[in-house]
This record gives sequence, structure tokens and C-alpha cells, in this order.
Amino acid sequence: MSQTARLSGLSHVNRVDDGSPLADLLDERRHLVALAHRMLGSADDAESAVDECYRRWYALSDRERERIPVPLTWLAAGVGRICRARRVLPPPEGSAGAARPTVPDAIVARPRAAEPTTLRQHTAAEPTTLRQHDAVVHAVRRALVVADVDLLLSLLAPDAAAFFDGGGKIRTLVAPVHGRDRVARGLLRLLDRGPHTTLAAHSVNGRTGLVVRHGRRVVAVLSLDVSGTEAVGVWVVVNPDKLRSWNAGRHP
Repeated sequence: MSQTARLSGLSHVNRVDDGSPLADLLDERRHLVALAHRMLGSADDAESAVDECYRRWYALSDRERERIPVPLTWLAAGVGRICRARRVLPPPEGSAGAARPTVPDAIVARPRAAEPTTLRQHTAAEPTTLRQHDAVVHAVRRALVVADVDLLLSLLAPDAAAFFDGGGKIRTLVAPVHGRDRVARGLLRLLDRGPHTTLAAHSVNGRTGLVVRHGRRVVAVLSLDVSGTEAVGVWVVVNPDKLRSWNAGRHP
């Protein structure tokens, strides 16, 4: 059975909440940067314009974003407007016109509200050894690699949560995802792997996590909170700024 068919069998989750495959999101940003570069003639200015466009995307309400049928069309039009405005009105000399905009902390920061408290309570109730943690992570990797929905569901706690950090520079899910089914769908959708993409276990912040590479480039890092034999939390970093050290060979 194909991954798409197996995903469609997961309970009653609205596909609007699934997000998009990471490969598509990376292609989207590359397309926008290329468009901005053609208009502005500078790589730094192009990156800045695209960052500004994504900032405007995240400034929309959830309902407004859901009403946009093709996000790439909206984003490309936005990049075009930003680039035309910057060509007509260059920043004053000596200003930080090329500086990248600051993304609100609510988008960039790892969530620290009620969800982490719940995860700590799980951990306190069911202590997890390093060996148990590693076993769960390796099993989750196997489930994601072969898109085994049943295996992945068996490895997630019923009230598992997933958090996605795109830093406002990758169009990933904004709100945390809650519940075993939704977390499974979100992860399988994000990691719907194409050619030249690999998923490997690797040390992440001192514990075994998962690293996604497209070719030789690290495009995502996943860390898992494990309680007993189940993952209760998954933290997905696709923020290119936070992945720079990985791609420079300096693993955090």
C-alpha cells in the first residue's frame, strides 16, 4: 500500500492540518529566492525579501492561510511586490536595509506552555533508560523510512505532541500537533521522502535523535521525548539558521 493511501486511513484528521512534504517546502523556498535574486540581483537581498514574505505569511490568521489554495502563488506574488518596492525605494545609506527581519518569538521559539509540563509528567511517571530511549528512536526511524503507519502509531503515546520550528523561513506547521494520529500524519507527511533523501539516527543534544539529509545537506533534525516505550513529544527543527552548524560539520 502506498504511503498516501495509508495516510488516508488514519482516523478523521483534516488534511489541512497535515502540512506539506519537506522536499516541497525546500523547493518552494529555492524558487522564491531565485525569483527575488532575478529581480534584485543580490543573493543577500533576495534572502531578505523572501524572509519578509514569509513573515507576512505568518502574520496571517490560520483561517486566512487556509483560504489560500496555492501558497506558492501567494508567496511568489508577495515576493514580487516586496522586490519591486525595494527597487523603487532603496534603504537609506548606512541603514540596515539588507538585514533580515526579526521573526516573532512565538514562531521561532520552542513552545514552553502546558505541553512540556505534560511531557515532564509522563517522564516522571515512567522513567526511561538510555537504552529504552534509543530503542524507541530507532524504531521510529524504521517506521518513518518505510512509512509503516501501524508501527509508528504503536510507538507514539495516545496524547503525543509534535512541535515544528521553521524559524519563519520554511512554511511548516505553526501550531503544535496533538494526538497520536495527528502526530503520525504530520511526521509522515513532512518526511514523505523523495530521491536523495536519507533519515539517520544521530546524537542530538546528547541523546539519540534523527537527522534528515537531502544529498549531503541536513534539512531537518528531530529530537524525541520518550516515556517508557512510547514517544510523548517530537521536536522537529527545519529552521535553516539552526541547521547551519550541522551543515558546517559542527554538530550541536
